[in-house]
Amino acid sequence: MTSPKEIIKHYGIKPRKKLSQSFLMDQNVIKKIAIAAQISKDDIVVEIGAGIGVLTEILAQESRKIIAVELDKNLVEVLKEKLAGYDNVEIHAGDIMKFDFTSISLSYRCKVKVVGNVPYNISSPLIFHLLSSCSAIGGFILMLQKEVVQRLAARPNNKSYGVPSVLLQMFASVEKIFDVPASCFYPQPKVESAVIRGAFLDKPLMELADAAFFTQLVKASFAQRRKMLINNLKNSKLLADVEEEKIKEILTCASIDGKRRGETLSVVEFGKLSNLLYQTMGKL
Repeated sequence: MTSPKEIIKHYGIKPRKKLSQSFLMDQNVIKKIAIAAQISKDDIVVEIGAGIGVLTEILAQESRKIIAVELDKNLVEVLKEKLAGYDNVEIHAGDIMKFDFTSISLSYRCKVKVVGNVPYNISSPLIFHLLSSCSAIGGFILMLQKEVVQRLAARPNNKSYGVPSVLLQMFASVEKIFDVPASCFYPQPKVESAVIRGAFLDKPLMELADAAFFTQLVKASFAQRRKMLINNLKNSKLLADVEEEKIKEILTCASIDGKRRGETLSVVEFGKLSNLLYQTMGKL
C-alpha cells in the first residue's frame, strides 16, 4: 500500500480548510478501520470522503462493490487515476448529504455498509441523514470527532447522553471502537477523533406510535438539561395544548418520576412516554 504521505507528495495535494480536510496518515489506524468494518465479498460499501483513496483501496479488495463519495473535484481526479485498476470501484463526485442510499440499496437488492472519515463540520447532520435512510443501511463504521462519538454511544446518567444518543440508539446498536489521536492526521486538527461502529436495527428498539413525535419529545426533554423533565415538558410548544396535570398523569402511567432530568431516562422510557403522550394528543 502506497503511504498517504507519498500520495500527497506525488499529487501535490494541499488540504482545503473550506472543506475541513484533514487526511489520516497513520497506516495502522487505516488498517484497523478496515478490519473493524468487517467487509465481505458480498458487501456494497459506500465510503464517505474517500480523500486520497488509501482506505478505499483496502475496502475494494474486500468488497463486492465500493462507491467512493468525494466532494473535492481535485481529489476525485486523484481517485480515478489511483483506483483505475479496480473494476469494482465507482467514484461518486458529490456531497454525501445529498447521496441517495435508498436507490443504491434497491439497485443491488441489499443493504449497504457505510464507512468513512467524516468532516467535523457535518458530523451531526450526517448522522441524521443516515437515520433517514436507515432501512437501506446495514452497518456503519465512522471516524468522527471524539466528543461526537461519546455523545452517540453514551448511556443514561452520563453528561454526554442527550438527543443524538437517544435518537440514534432507538434505531441502531452502537459502540465506540477506539480513539484516534490528532497526531495521526495532516494537517493536525485541534480535536481528537474516535471510531464508532453501529448497525441499524430491523425495527426500532420499541414500536413507536409516531417517529416524528418521538423526535420532538426527546428534543423537548433536553431543552434545558438541568431542569426537571416535567418542567421541560410543560413549557414545550409540543405539549402546549396538554394541561400540566395530564402530563403528570401520563408520566405516572409510564412509571417515570417527573422530577427526574431527561438525561436519566432510558431510550425505551422515552419511547413509552412518547407513545402515551401521542395517544393523548390524538384525543384532544
